[in-house]
Amino acid sequence: MIRIAITGRPGVGKSTVIEKVVEGLDINVSGIQCSEIRSGGKRVGFKIQDIATGQAGILSHVRCSGPAVGKYHVNLADLDDIGTNAIKKAANCDLVVIDEIGPMELKSHHFVSAVEHVLDSDLDMLVVLHHSSRHPLALRIREEFKIITVNEQNRDGLAEIITSCLG
Repeated sequence: MIRIAITGRPGVGKSTVIEKVVEGLDINVSGIQCSEIRSGGKRVGFKIQDIATGQAGILSHVRCSGPAVGKYHVNLADLDDIGTNAIKKAANCDLVVIDEIGPMELKSHHFVSAVEHVLDSDLDMLVVLHHSSRHPLALRIREEFKIITVNEQNRDGLAEIITSCLG
């Protein structure tokens, strides 16, 4: 069983590393990926996408209603419908990818429960972990996973290293 968590400061390229790893693997990958939503050159929110099905929605946005995380509001409906369900359906895959386990995602009790369920399995996992979260789920991941910190110096080569570990 291989369990890797990548972390690092916001904007350093964690999601890009995950995207390159997923593209570079020739195995059955399930889970979620998140990406920025930009408008007028500014980040206004985040998209959430089910890796297996391609179903996408809004994780958070400056114009959503829902629990606030900074200037964003978490869209619990899409987080649970797309994110939580993608993790629940990952039981038959070779690798579970979760981009990201951070303050927005941790607003959903359903999401936390789904991640805890996968953690109790023997599935290989690759996750993005918020750099400073002290949530009990984040602390568990810090104890059980190999932690890799992404920075400007190592980010370009990390995807290849992680892919070779998982492939």
